[in-house]
Amino acid sequence: MEEHQAAVNTISERVKSFYQAKTPFRLYHGSTNSTRQYKVDKTRMVDTSKLNHVLKVDKATKTCLVEPNVPMDQLVDAVMPYGLLPPVVMEFPGITVGGGFAGTAGESSGFKYGFFDSTVNWIEIVQANGEVVKASRTEYSDLFHAAAGTMGTLGVTTLLEISLIDAQPYVEMTYHPTSTIEEATTTMAAATIDHTNDYIDGITFSRTRSVIITGRLTSAQPTAQIPLQPFSRAVDPWFYIHVDRSTKSSLDPVKFLTPTRDYLFRYDRGAFWTGKYAYQYFLTPFNRITRWALDYFMHTRVMYHALHASGHASKYIVQDLLLPNEGVEPFIEFCQERFGFYPLWLCPLKRGQEVAMHPRLISGEKTDSADPPSFVNIGVWGPGPTNYADFVRVNRELEHKVRSLGGIKWLYAQGYYTQDEFWDIYDRKWYEAIREKYHATYLPTVYEKVNVDLSVLDRQKGWGEWAKGVVWDTWPVSGVYGVLKTLVESDYLLKK
Repeated sequence: MEEHQAAVNTISERVKSFYQAKTPFRLYHGSTNSTRQYKVDKTRMVDTSKLNHVLKVDKATKTCLVEPNVPMDQLVDAVMPYGLLPPVVMEFPGITVGGGFAGTAGESSGFKYGFFDSTVNWIEIVQANGEVVKASRTEYSDLFHAAAGTMGTLGVTTLLEISLIDAQPYVEMTYHPTSTIEEATTTMAAATIDHTNDYIDGITFSRTRSVIITGRLTSAQPTAQIPLQPFSRAVDPWFYIHVDRSTKSSLDPVKFLTPTRDYLFRYDRGAFWTGKYAYQYFLTPFNRITRWALDYFMHTRVMYHALHASGHASKYIVQDLLLPNEGVEPFIEFCQERFGFYPLWLCPLKRGQEVAMHPRLISGEKTDSADPPSFVNIGVWGPGPTNYADFVRVNRELEHKVRSLGGIKWLYAQGYYTQDEFWDIYDRKWYEAIREKYHATYLPTVYEKVNVDLSVLDRQKGWGEWAKGVVWDTWPVSGVYGVLKTLVESDYLLKK
């Protein structure tokens, strides 16, 4: 803890100097699992990249003390030897504890435990004036709830206590094939009220074919009826391909056993299925041999590095949307008509008492039930228009469709709202009041951090800039550049 305290003192002094000068700063984590394009200026930076340790695991209280830059795989590896597991584990191993807390992460156990921040008991946070406090549901409670989901715009979280659950060596997965979107949502809803399920998500392969996947932590050993299927080795299938092939010939459910760690990070290889687009881009055959040979490049840490280095984040739709149950089918119909790519990801989530930034949800805002209203996260990830103006337009169409159906989008990805549109969704009065109370008004707002500058679309490019863009976008210049950067450059967020 002495090393941690020294690091916090350094951060506190740096934040205090920015506060006194009223100079806005950005956090530097060393990596990112966001698709937002940004570079960090060293002169206006608070470095939290070294806050990457699991400081304590308490088996008796089933808690752990974790610094914010600890990635999910490191957290899982630290607590599993104690027979424990985080209740909510983001499916990409490089997503950090701090990122999950500040970004409102929700994953396949979210129907049971809520968002990742619901598993956090308290945080240590350096306020925007440099003062260090401990915030929880009972102490600085408004700051605690506000820090969850406001993208680091209230201060610097430096330590978190996380609740843990009992672990098991395996997850028994059941693939439930369905033939309509309505059947998929009904099957998923039924699974959420089965208390023996620990994990639920789904993959929509087409309008007429989805598979709902349920998982149960278990100590049972593999059998001929329930064989073992790992997903972490280069020779293993990508998870979505295994689900697809295992359910093509029948509508009967099928079961498999997988090591718990393999289940938690089952989508790492191929980044769900978006890795297949890299094969298409480079005109590379997409088969078992090429997936084995190029396995290094198909893990999410490397793929995010290449995405940022290449600039391809502005060529692919990468959005997660939270829809009420009744909005799922019309939204998938919209995606079919507007984008036409599959698969899409489905993940049921239980909404708690508060959602980050207090969005004005059109549907499911209030309920008389003891259980919070349920929503479905839909992951829409695939190629978009190559023309940037068209790319912005289709993203705005997606945002408007989600809003019309009573949903919201997660803010980890790029936003395309105007300021008026953004603050029509989120509670600006509450947000500005909490920033005023905790001395954070000089920091960038959530809107400034997540949204593109739409005014660039109205500016006329000069000849030199246009020519540079044409060369850069010529196939496969940017893609090759991004791949090479992953091999020779360890840092891709700091301004050079």
